Amino acid sequence: RRQVGFADQIFISKTDLVAADEVDALMHRLKHMNPRAPQKAVHFGEVAIADVFDLRGFNLNAKLDIDPDFLTEEDDHSHEGHNHAPGEHCDHPSHAAKDGQGGHHHHHDDDVKSFVFRSDRPFDAARLEDFLGAIVNIYGPRMLRYKGVLNMQGTDRKVIFQGVHQLMGSDLGPKWAEGELRNSKMVFIGLELPKDIFLQGLEQCLV
Repeated sequence: RRQVGFADQIFISKTDLVAADEVDALMHRLKHMNPRAPQKAVHFGEVAIADVFDLRGFNLNAKLDIDPDFLTEEDDHSHEGHNHAPGEHCDHPSHAAKDGQGGHHHHHDDDVKSFVFRSDRPFDAARLEDFLGAIVNIYGPRMLRYKGVLNMQGTDRKVIFQGVHQLMGSDLGPKWAEGELRNSKMVFIGLELPKDIFLQGLEQCLV
C-alpha cells in the first residue's frame, strides 16, 4: 500500500487473466490510494524503458504530504560521525544487533553495509537521472538510506541528493566557493547492495 502511495506511475499486468470488472475495481482502488499517479495496463510485462526511468515528475514535498512520517525510520542506520572507503566493512556500534527488546528484530551488521562514490569529474544530468531511476526501481527496497553532494555539469551550484528506499529527491544547494574543489560524494547504505554495479554505473554517468 505504501509503495502505491509513493508511486509516480502504476503499471498493471496480467489484466488478460481476470474479468474486466475486476480490473476496473482494482484501478478504482489504486486511484483512491494514489490519485496523482497515472495508471497503465501492460501485457506480458512489456513496458517502455522511458516510462520506467522517467523521474522528472518526482516531487519530494508531495510525497511527504502523503506520509509525513515516511522518513522516520524505526531502526536508525545513520553513519554520521564515521566514513567508509569503497568496499570497507563497517563495524560501527550503530549497526550492532540489540537483544532483549520485545522480540523486535534488527538487521544483522553483516547484511547492512555502506560504500562511498567519489569523483572530481562532473556528472551528466540526463545520464545520472536515468541510472539512479534504474537502480532505485530495482534495488529500492534494499536501499535503506543514500545521500550526497553532487558536482553537476552546467551549474555553479552544488546539488544536494538524498533518499530512502524508493523515495528520492534532490535540491540546489549553495554555489561552489571560489577556489573550492568541485567534487561529488555519494554514500549508500543498504542490504546486500551490488557495490560494483553502483560504482561502475555512476562512473559511466560522468562527463
